[in-house]
Amino acid sequence: MKKFLALLLAAAMVMSLAACGGSSAPAETEAAETEAAAEEAAPAETEAAEEAAEPAGDYSALEPVELIGADSTGKGAAGQIFGEYVAQRVDEITGGQLTIDYHPNGDLGGDADLIRQVQSNDIQIVVCQTAPIVSTIPEMAVFDLPMVFSKFDGDKINEALNGENAFTEALGAAYEAKGFHLLGFLQNATYRLTTSNKALNTLEDFKGLQIRTMENANHMAFWQAIGAEPTPLAWAEVYVSLQNKMIDAQENAADTCVGANFQEVQKYLACTNHILYCNQICINKDAYEGLDPLYQAALDQAVTEAIDYMRPQLEQIDTDNKKILADGGMEIIEYEDSFFDEVLALDGVKKVYEDIDSQTSGLGTTLTEVLQ
Repeated sequence: MKKFLALLLAAAMVMSLAACGGSSAPAETEAAETEAAAEEAAPAETEAAEEAAEPAGDYSALEPVELIGADSTGKGAAGQIFGEYVAQRVDEITGGQLTIDYHPNGDLGGDADLIRQVQSNDIQIVVCQTAPIVSTIPEMAVFDLPMVFSKFDGDKINEALNGENAFTEALGAAYEAKGFHLLGFLQNATYRLTTSNKALNTLEDFKGLQIRTMENANHMAFWQAIGAEPTPLAWAEVYVSLQNKMIDAQENAADTCVGANFQEVQKYLACTNHILYCNQICINKDAYEGLDPLYQAALDQAVTEAIDYMRPQLEQIDTDNKKILADGGMEIIEYEDSFFDEVLALDGVKKVYEDIDSQTSGLGTTLTEVLQ
């Protein structure tokens, strides 16, 4: 299993793509499907992964339990590796008494399908990014706050999202109210970025930019607030639309941009860092509460260890994919903190913050206070 995970991680980092530029991936929220091969991949183990934790109790005295977990990410993407590592550690910690039958890459459906299946307890665990779950848990729109994380490092963000504080307490309660139990968030200060066919060096350069976005009202309101013209478009149509110059730009994480071969049809990669690239993992509330406390502790431990294991990899994956885009001919544009301050000072962006704060029962304010 560890060798398999190492192969997946190598694929995510190397991203040696065999797909044609016009073909699009089924899962926009993660990396597009790759065919990277690593004949000899040394296990990329962290100390936490190498040192098996001491058992917290006598699991052999408990009835064996199998949970079903799933994601709809692209093959080799961070979400898949994260979910499968949780499954591996649960098995190891409990000596095979608690197991997760894990189905990656949309085997059991897309994000919306998986979320519904978890809510009805047909499956128990889902790994997905934050956007797909907003329609079920409206408070998750707090992650739509533009650039709220842009000036913080991964450690500080991890403390805010996984620590014991007012934000995690309130968000956890929102999950519980909808029949879920929040297990944790995986991130390391990597973000959705903007690819474009013109240089976006200043705020003025965004005026009139026809940018493809997801059909998310908060995302669209942000782009409108900075003068761009957001255009919702099906993911399958994005590459051709960029190629034919029907749109000027799109926004996604670096690995998704590589998976879709956007370096073939875009000249610039602007590190706008407007939305955190983050995976959440949750379990059906009744399923979690039905577990023996020892199993609950084992699952919590496995998630914590998986986050610790994966976080160092995320920054490297992001760096490697930015390099692939740059080597493919894209110019990378970085911004000083003053750029983010200028954007956040706009009246229109402040209005977006107010609207999202209202949608999330004040969670926007809570998050901002916890981060600072």
